[in-house]
Amino acid sequence: MDRLAFNAAVAMNEQTLGRQMAVNELANVTTTGFKRSFEAALRTVAVEGSGLKSRFQPQTFSEDYISMRAGPVVATGNDLDIAMSGSTVMGVTALDGTLAFTRRGDLRINANGALENGTGVLVRSQNGGALTVPPGVRVTIRSDGTVFGSDPAQPANTPPVQIGALMLRDASQTPLQRREDGLFAVSGAQPGADITNGPVAPNLTAGALEGSNVNALSIMVKLMDQSRSFEQQVNLIKESKTCDESGATMMKAS
Repeated sequence: MDRLAFNAAVAMNEQTLGRQMAVNELANVTTTGFKRSFEAALRTVAVEGSGLKSRFQPQTFSEDYISMRAGPVVATGNDLDIAMSGSTVMGVTALDGTLAFTRRGDLRINANGALENGTGVLVRSQNGGALTVPPGVRVTIRSDGTVFGSDPAQPANTPPVQIGALMLRDASQTPLQRREDGLFAVSGAQPGADITNGPVAPNLTAGALEGSNVNALSIMVKLMDQSRSFEQQVNLIKESKTCDESGATMMKAS
């Protein structure tokens, strides 16, 4: 009976990681450009050491792989909002100064005239530097990531001037993993590694934002399943205790 209680307790501890992942995804249902990445499940592994060869124990295995499945796209009408298509990601400068990638496209111009997104990280231009916008210029972004600026004081027929281009990469052939700051990095590569462009040309939609690709209903169902599993393990421990007490009572009576 001790083994039964032990296995149930181990299973409860191993399921903690899966619950944490599900709660994190549920918390980011409304986060702009958020992508699911973590998957966790239980597997049975043989226990090495002295004793019988038939001893097994549950163990969690997890996978950190960014799912590039598209989220819902909502038109905002804001010239600085962009929604990246397919497997397109945008290069940014993380707070530690290294190159990272994101799908969050709620762009804005900071006090220094540099382009940044809603989390405050600087957007990189195609040449790797910051993308600076001259004061008083109206910015428009084309589908290929080219950034143009126009002076509202000029006549309406004045053609816009190219300011630069966003660092866009096609990650269809490159596995990505989540960094501790929530940005994306090339899986298995050194921090700051660039993405080798895939066969699809990076593309975006201006004046729109992409929502999270987390399905709230599926996450809620997963949490309910985990709750039922936790309850089953607790009941196993209780039944193990009851059986032990019953056996002890029988031995006392004899």
